[in-house]
Amino acid sequence: MNGAGVSFPPVLKHQDETRAAYDGVVDLYASMFANRLETQPFARNMIGTFAELVRGTGNLRAADVGCGPGHLTAMLHDLGLDAFGLDLSPAMVAHARRAHPALRFDEARMEALPVEDGALGGVLAHYSMIHTPPEELPALLAEQARVLAPGGLLLASFFGTEGPEPVRFDHKVAPAYSWPAEQFAELLAGAGLPTVARLLHDPASERGFLDTHLLARRP
Repeated sequence: MNGAGVSFPPVLKHQDETRAAYDGVVDLYASMFANRLETQPFARNMIGTFAELVRGTGNLRAADVGCGPGHLTAMLHDLGLDAFGLDLSPAMVAHARRAHPALRFDEARMEALPVEDGALGGVLAHYSMIHTPPEELPALLAEQARVLAPGGLLLASFFGTEGPEPVRFDHKVAPAYSWPAEQFAELLAGAGLPTVARLLHDPASERGFLDTHLLARRP
């Protein structure tokens, strides 16, 4: 299957609501997160490791999926990748284009990425799948596996919980889910993306969830 040019099914209600919610907080969100990694050394270094490993594949093309205002797309570019950003929110895409005019940003849905099969050396999904209901997550992971070349890497970051099941919670923008790391890793493996590294660390917010980063590679 070639994701470029696919006909998109109707936008699901929760996606429509999430898109509208992020469209409404673009400037605030961008101001809060533009320099946030300066105080998050674990996340910053996981992204650096991801970029180094992607460079090692020889395929520098990388998608920042759910890119928001584009700050991490720019970081990947600065780390030597041919990075571009994709986001469901047209207002976020417009902001990213203004903030980083030298980079490419497009509106896209995560379950139907406008990318050729096996085209990418890396996919970054930094807290961009947290609003996805659990029953829909396997389709998103399968789509990310589809666009990765053999040996390509996915870095998925999300809120982690120590319980046995995903936990729905009231995120400040839209309803979201935290995940047990092991269960998320099992879903990655089921999509053909076995985990090669994981990092869980104390929360950076008042919610109490663990900040969780899983690095997976397509065989």
